[in-house]
Amino acid sequence: MDELMRRRVYGADHDDPDPGPRPGHVYVELVGGPLDGLLLDITGWPQDRLAVGAALGTELGKFGPGGRAVYGPTAAGPGRWAWEADSP
Repeated sequence: MDELMRRRVYGADHDDPDPGPRPGHVYVELVGGPLDGLLLDITGWPQDRLAVGAALGTELGKFGPGGRAVYGPTAAGPGRWAWEADSP
């Protein structure tokens, strides 16, 4: 758990002095693709949304600024979402 607490959360400002997870929140680890290793805060997400994953804005993917990286749940465990594709 200590390792998880030192990780950066997707969407945290680059100049945030504490870009890590917050107590009381629920996170999934993003695996592969341009956002590999970041944590995504899924606190309060409904079950149907958790089942399909998310398209997350990023400038780091194939489509550059304005592009998205698509991540979804994996059989590897409920705490990990795998990269599926980049989209415009």
